[in-house]
Amino acid sequence: MALTLASAARLLSEYGLLREIIQGDAWTLDVQTINGFDKPFGSITYDTRQVVSGTLLCCKGRFKAEYLNGIDDRGLAAYVAENDFSATTTAPGLIVNDARKAMSLLSAAFYGHPQNQLKVVGITGTKGKTTTAYLTQAMLNGCSGGKCALFSSVDNCLDGHTYVESDLTTPESMDAFRMMREAVDNGMEYLVMEVSSQAYKVDRVFGLTFDVAAFLNISPDHISPIEHPTFEDYFHCKRQIVKNCRSLVLGTACAHADLIRQDAAIADIPVATFALGEASAADVTAWPKSADHSRFAIALEGEQIGSLSLQLDGDFNYANAAAAIAIAHAVGFDFHETAAKEALRNMEPVRIAGRMEHFHDTKSNTIAIVDYAHNYASVTALLDYVDQRYGKDDPEVTLVTGSAGNKAYDRRSEIVRAAQNRIDHLILTFEDTDDEPVERVCQDMLDSVTNPDLDARIILDRTEAVESTVAIDRKNPNRLHIILIIGKGNERWFKDHGKHVPFEGDDHIVERIFELA
Repeated sequence: MALTLASAARLLSEYGLLREIIQGDAWTLDVQTINGFDKPFGSITYDTRQVVSGTLLCCKGRFKAEYLNGIDDRGLAAYVAENDFSATTTAPGLIVNDARKAMSLLSAAFYGHPQNQLKVVGITGTKGKTTTAYLTQAMLNGCSGGKCALFSSVDNCLDGHTYVESDLTTPESMDAFRMMREAVDNGMEYLVMEVSSQAYKVDRVFGLTFDVAAFLNISPDHISPIEHPTFEDYFHCKRQIVKNCRSLVLGTACAHADLIRQDAAIADIPVATFALGEASAADVTAWPKSADHSRFAIALEGEQIGSLSLQLDGDFNYANAAAAIAIAHAVGFDFHETAAKEALRNMEPVRIAGRMEHFHDTKSNTIAIVDYAHNYASVTALLDYVDQRYGKDDPEVTLVTGSAGNKAYDRRSEIVRAAQNRIDHLILTFEDTDDEPVERVCQDMLDSVTNPDLDARIILDRTEAVESTVAIDRKNPNRLHIILIIGKGNERWFKDHGKHVPFEGDDHIVERIFELA
């Protein structure tokens, strides 16, 4: 059913969001007194630059009346806002208590509630969301014949096989429902999406119920004045996914799992679990560890149903794969059936660009690992892997990292704390920022170093940081050198003052220096 002013007002009223409708000097709750109340909107947007005749405009965030100057000449049909803009436009305004919640509801309605035509999986946690999302998509593609879409912090995929770089971990609600509609029109039957804490903090997924939600793990992150003031607030936002799903998959090793189970019990949500290593028969998915960490047995409800090896190294990635299998099982696929068993093979060749990518130098005994690790938990997991895989060779370890500006201030000291007693060299360099000087971010990190034996320095140019490290390591070819380059993965840009600035990419820098390209 097409979205009209009348149906929009009715929907907003149902959710207790509509305060009144204002057009000129008229204030009303009777939408039928507004001319054109039953005319379908031709488009919906939150960007005034995209307004054309028949558009419904959602005014979110720090919206200013001046943005509407001249908008009537372009045919604005109506606007949704928390403030009255009748002094600037003659279009009727749906005045609401919460513009972001209203935008999510109206976007879903405008695009015909595409979520109802998909099995939607939401994945949250502090680390592992992206890898688990890719592995889950591979599983569901294998089980469904390539009919699974993906929203991730790295890429979006709306047809099961074409990947386009994304900008946000969880898209704005309007963009999400638009892409869901495109996915449905492309014949997709499943959607896997990462769900960030900010998605609930700013209502990007308001009104969306996930068929299956996965809660991987939790640890402090994103603590800053513009994100989450405390860990409690961060965790509280993450936990909202529990009461907004129909089935929950939970990591048994997740901190505060008891509280998450209480959330599920109150909402009457069934819980399945996954674990890496020896686990009880009550776990839906358990992977007993092998001696060589290369192939793993997969058990469902205590019964072994197959084995799997991955290109992705590290116990944390094996745990992500276990989560993906548990999710596919919760979605409804029976791994005792041939199709689901064969789908396991789809996971084996999965390679996620910028995620635990290994490169071997052609001119020295140097290994570079490019990864998206960017907080205490992920850096700790990465260094655990290095110790496990290469510790016996006594490698010289260099960490090349920065931290995002204007947010997640806790990450700066936490990255240092996780690494400083486990590495030989720390090079602090350029990372994404808004208007906070990168020099300040790096200096904050340098000031957090308490290990007097650590060689720590700032090289702001990220390319130079990698090139200089390789040059030094090549002077001692007999020793094993490990260079960990983290935070950016295979991203080809920096965020700087609100703009995307082109960047070669950590993986391409290494390939060029190592003469692998």
